[in-house]
Amino acid sequence: MKQGQNYSNQRVGIFIDVQNLYHSAKNIYRGRVNYTELIKNLVGGRQLIRAMAYVVKSEGIESSHPENNRNNQPVRPTVNTALSSEGAFFEALEKAGLELRVKDLQVYTDGTKKGDWDVGMAVDAIRMAPFLDVIILVTGDGDFIPLVDYLKWGGGRMVEVAAFRRSASAKIQEAADKFINMEEIPRILIKR
Repeated sequence: MKQGQNYSNQRVGIFIDVQNLYHSAKNIYRGRVNYTELIKNLVGGRQLIRAMAYVVKSEGIESSHPENNRNNQPVRPTVNTALSSEGAFFEALEKAGLELRVKDLQVYTDGTKKGDWDVGMAVDAIRMAPFLDVIILVTGDGDFIPLVDYLKWGGGRMVEVAAFRRSASAKIQEAADKFINMEEIPRILIKR
């Protein structure tokens, strides 16, 4: 992995896997991420074109009529719209300058739950790549290695990956043009 150089005329897009960061910060560091500092450090004097945060809405979700769906298909949830701690978190992300992409948690009739943005995040990065010079994926998830390879070799883009080294896939660290260890960013963690 080579370390890329930053140039002020580079157009940057940031794509943040919020669930991945949230759980790493909470479980490993007993803290939370300061997204304002994160964005400032990732941009590093370059032109920020878009900063996207991918979140799954889970609070206040209740299955509606699970007895009507016996094929283990997603049940359309109903959501409590009062501003919850999750709502306050989403609002804080927006105040940090992030554009939110929100998806409801899928609740299946057998009680299992699913909610991730891997495909949506990948599609957005590919769709926006022609307008960007540098794509920054903020995730330690090794499932994004094919995306990194496609953006680098198929799209000719510089790809940076930012994550906490202790929870990031070693393969995604190696695949990126530049790996940014978030543990080394000052004021990145807010301790509880």
